[in-house]
Amino acid sequence: MSPNGQARGKNITVPDNLYTIILAFTFCAVLATAVYVAYQCYQQYGTIFKIPT
Repeated sequence: MSPNGQARGKNITVPDNLYTIILAFTFCAVLATAVYVAYQCYQQYGTIFKIPT
């Protein structure tokens, strides 16, 4: 064992705002995808949710 201890890398500190931006971007991407799919379903099939009878 070395008397200097183990060499470790510095901890990288990321601001909390970065995580908030990533979360907001992901939420917007998922929401936009859902809206696009609903729009395309309505355009092609005339309804968003078709209940089988």
